[in-house]
Amino acid sequence: MERPKIIISEKIADEGVTALMAEADVDYRQNITREELLDVIDQYDALIVRSVTKVNEELLSKGTRLKVVGRAGNGVDNIDIPVASRYGIIVVNTPDSNTISAAEQTIALLLASIRKIPWANNTVKKGIWDRTPFRGMELYGKTLGIIGLGRIGSMVATRLKSFQMRVLAYDPYIPDERFKRLEVERVHSLDEIARQCDVITVHTPRTPETMHMLDEAFFEKCKDGVRVVNCARGGIIKEAAILAGLKSGKIGSAALDVHEKEPVDPDNPLFPFENVVCTPHLGADTNEAQKRVGEDIAKQVLMALSGELVTNVVNLPTILKEELNYLRPYVTLCERLGEIYAQMYKEPVEKVELTYNGPVSRNELEFLNVSFLKGLLKPALGDRVNYVNAKLMAEDRDIQFVVNKVEESPKRYKNLIQAQVSSKNETLDVSGTLSRAHEPILVEINGLETECELQGNVIMLENIDRPRMIGPVATILGDAGINIASMKVARNEPGKKAMMLINVDEVVDEATLADLAKVDGVLGMPKLMQFK
Repeated sequence: MERPKIIISEKIADEGVTALMAEADVDYRQNITREELLDVIDQYDALIVRSVTKVNEELLSKGTRLKVVGRAGNGVDNIDIPVASRYGIIVVNTPDSNTISAAEQTIALLLASIRKIPWANNTVKKGIWDRTPFRGMELYGKTLGIIGLGRIGSMVATRLKSFQMRVLAYDPYIPDERFKRLEVERVHSLDEIARQCDVITVHTPRTPETMHMLDEAFFEKCKDGVRVVNCARGGIIKEAAILAGLKSGKIGSAALDVHEKEPVDPDNPLFPFENVVCTPHLGADTNEAQKRVGEDIAKQVLMALSGELVTNVVNLPTILKEELNYLRPYVTLCERLGEIYAQMYKEPVEKVELTYNGPVSRNELEFLNVSFLKGLLKPALGDRVNYVNAKLMAEDRDIQFVVNKVEESPKRYKNLIQAQVSSKNETLDVSGTLSRAHEPILVEINGLETECELQGNVIMLENIDRPRMIGPVATILGDAGINIASMKVARNEPGKKAMMLINVDEVVDEATLADLAKVDGVLGMPKLMQFK
């Protein structure tokens, strides 16, 4: 198999480069110019950048081989995500790599600001021994408000709970399960954060929606003396609003690792305030974080190139590693349920309706949705469809897509995923769940109950339910050298239509399928479904 080609346009840790070179041909060109990169990008399967390289339509349109863009770090301001998605290019980053460092920086700045540590440090070093100006505030018993309960926000929550703080969080994009697991109280508006919290920290990306999210109007609703921390992105908390709050006493202290303008203007009006602590965007700047960034981006890019599902796909919804570990077998189940239609019917799909039953319905489901669509479109489109562009490709084909959630499963299975795929003249109803070994199994097809493993080669054969059906089928397969691994017979009523689902070890050729179709009682041409 040909090794993939990867170009790295900015510096990453040596450990990451070494890991990439073990499995790919790597061009490490830290000082490559824009013009040079545009000239050669069509030669590579993956591009790894940091924050300088602009990955926009100009570049992506020339990357005709490009499958993956890796951002060694968290922020992706320099990557045009919608354009990458349109081209079917997976964008991965490494938010977990610096999560610990960023969370610790948040807490360090918070403590430094509420205990006035930098001011006290400077005073002592000037030879002044006077505790009077430095009386601070305890965190014990106070209420913390976290805006953005993603990776870093979650880590800040768990650490500050150990200070015996009450922790509230606002994040409309995170499922209830994460709040429950972290024992964090969910609030449904920024106003609730403003009214209740003594300390407020932000952990969201900077987007048009979040820019100046915390402004003068927000602080007017806050408690007097509220403490604010921003280690996310400059501008999420409006600096002019911080300045006004400091002057009025509404804001008791501000701790900023990020700034609206970077590098900062030395004449920034916030700097003269002793209760403002600033650092030069140090959130990820630890030895451990930089090593992890290099190693993790290498792992993410290589996994994405091999078609594996990775946690940090930017152009899919945010999902924590532990959540993905839980959902991963359901991702496989959904993809294989999706593959069934195109292996049974040839008509263009008009509508897909997915219903998630049981506890699985309470999770972030977008990974599962796109997995089903990927499986549905893959037989026709092959490698052109992936987790990133499956939904776009379905929309381009005018496929109506509906998702339902049901708290309790209607069947005996704890979790059940039902799919109905409709075309002009055909409708396929399939249901699946996981076995005890967490393998995908088909439990119902077009109203016929079964329990068939969705892996390898599966012969689907419709027949009249009567004696002496199984023997002739097994004989034909045996004569063709086809070994039967398992066989399930699905039926609703004796003597009516039934279905055999036969897991076999070998690929069955058309001639053998035609022989099966000649068996008295077999209805139509049997079909071979393949699941890899």
